[in-house]
Amino acid sequence: MRPIDRIRTDPEEVRRTLRLRGFDAPLDRIIELDAKVRQLKSESEGLKAERNRASKGGPPSPEVRERMRAIGERIKEIDAELAVAQKRIDEDLLWIPNVIDPSVPEGADDKENVLVFQDPATELGFTARPHWEIGEALGILDIPRGTKLSGSRFYVLRGAGAALQRALIAWMIDLKITRGFVEIYPPFLTKRETLEATGQLPHFDANLYRDTQDDLWLVPTAEPQLVAMHKDETFEAADLPRRYVAYTACFRREHMSAGRDVRGIKRGHQFDKVEMVIHCLPQDSPAELELMRELAVEVLRKLRIPARVVERCTGDLGFNALKGYDLEAWAPGQGEWLEVSSISNCGAFQAERSSIRLRRDAAAKPELVHTLNASGLALPRLMIAVLENYQQADGSVLIPDAVRPYMGGRERIAPGEFSL
Repeated sequence: MRPIDRIRTDPEEVRRTLRLRGFDAPLDRIIELDAKVRQLKSESEGLKAERNRASKGGPPSPEVRERMRAIGERIKEIDAELAVAQKRIDEDLLWIPNVIDPSVPEGADDKENVLVFQDPATELGFTARPHWEIGEALGILDIPRGTKLSGSRFYVLRGAGAALQRALIAWMIDLKITRGFVEIYPPFLTKRETLEATGQLPHFDANLYRDTQDDLWLVPTAEPQLVAMHKDETFEAADLPRRYVAYTACFRREHMSAGRDVRGIKRGHQFDKVEMVIHCLPQDSPAELELMRELAVEVLRKLRIPARVVERCTGDLGFNALKGYDLEAWAPGQGEWLEVSSISNCGAFQAERSSIRLRRDAAAKPELVHTLNASGLALPRLMIAVLENYQQADGSVLIPDAVRPYMGGRERIAPGEFSL
């Protein structure tokens, strides 16, 4: 159901959705403007009907001609008012988030997410060091030079560090291809319309980077590109599902509290990510959500890194999702679980904004597809988990078996190989 239809049908339910998600939207203004639009349209239709009747009554009298001139002027005024009001409604509706699946647990924030499962934490047998100490000692991570080049929240990977990240990306893409996904290499710049169509704008405007001259935006993830590839298209039912995987660099303004996550590479303005997106039949999206969760977890299973999955509560669900999970990897050096994937079923929300439809047969009316997305997985937090879980007492880091073929068979990164 379109947001305007949801508001007309049950405005209090929309108000409840905003409250549960913790979002603000100009709902009262939308309701007021929508009433005005409908009143103006009704007036316009009445005036046009009067004009049509007058045109069938023979030669008009001077009084009728004067009345018709007045009606014509009023219709022009109404059309101008309608254009302004409708444009404002369309802009305001972009702030209305997705519906919430009834099965989603209520909660204010991520502290009230529901645990699905949690692996035992890694026991290293010695005092674990955080990744920034490991990377600096091995000469593969250089945060000061990243800051020198680009400012805070940037870093440089060197030698085997850069090779390890590249290997993880290539391996994860190949893993998804073996599961039936089609690899896409999308542009790293996108249009405003793409981000609006997939729900990143206007809500996340403050977190995105853009070139104001051309109004092009650096992608915050590959998700909007993979979803909007099929904007204004209609699938045949037999063409679904469409499963895509893509690597992109991702660019986001990180707004952090003072003193929070200031060490290491956990939070940055630029990071790499392998992203999965699925377009599917509406009845299949719950099963596709579970498939995406399995495929995200599979990466940590094959890397033998402890995993934890939580179901996101209403207050942590996000703007686009109607239901979703977070996948977290254990980082023993920091003693915490790090989110490496957000797995979301967006239902028809993005398809409605992007006009992506399906036709089940030649006689059927077009209907909206469902879209889903998940990180598969996100760097650099996966790099953090690898470095901290595979660190050795002698200061070296073992290369996980799964990615050794992508690093020419290298088995470990040893101290002394690289110097900064």
